[in-house]
Amino acid sequence: MSGKTTKKTLSPELLDQLRKVAELPEENINTVDIPQAPAENWAFAQRSAFYKPLKRPVTIRLDADVLSWFKEHAAKGRYQTEINQVLRQYVVSQEKRRA
Repeated sequence: MSGKTTKKTLSPELLDQLRKVAELPEENINTVDIPQAPAENWAFAQRSAFYKPLKRPVTIRLDADVLSWFKEHAAKGRYQTEINQVLRQYVVSQEKRRA
């Protein structure tokens, strides 16, 4: 096997159908045949190893001591990743508080 991946293109008809479904308001989508998952099912849920969130470059000003701490403590010099993880944990905790 060559290891090459091939990307399938969708037909214009299928793309049109997908666009129409995406434009439907939530209340117009019939989900009667889909049972609601109990909250405890999500207690140990994790993102897929293949999940790659969209990254956007930004300029941010941080206190010098905070930046130094992340640079010193981040694994393999990945301090930006560490900062992102801390911010993500904060966002998740705030979302849980609001729920």
